[in-house]
Amino acid sequence: MILGISADSPKTQKKFQDKYQLPYTLLSDEDKKVCQAFGVIKDKNMYGKIVKGIARTTFVIGPEGKIAHVFHNVKADGHAEEVLEYLKGAA
Repeated sequence: MILGISADSPKTQKKFQDKYQLPYTLLSDEDKKVCQAFGVIKDKNMYGKIVKGIARTTFVIGPEGKIAHVFHNVKADGHAEEVLEYLKGAA
């Protein structure tokens, strides 16, 4: 199962999902409680100022419900392939 989650509103996520024809569910974490629980709120440098932001991260959660692998500082280009290669090796 694939789930996406962000701090965007459900309305914003729906527009994004429709625009890119994403075949998986997007979850909204507007209050950032899930982000905090998973430790993905980090200091970021934005135009020379340090601000709190969400670090793009992918978590692979195994069948027993435990985190099996974490991909930090995710870049969109090539990431799906990177995850697929990991999953093929983990099987």
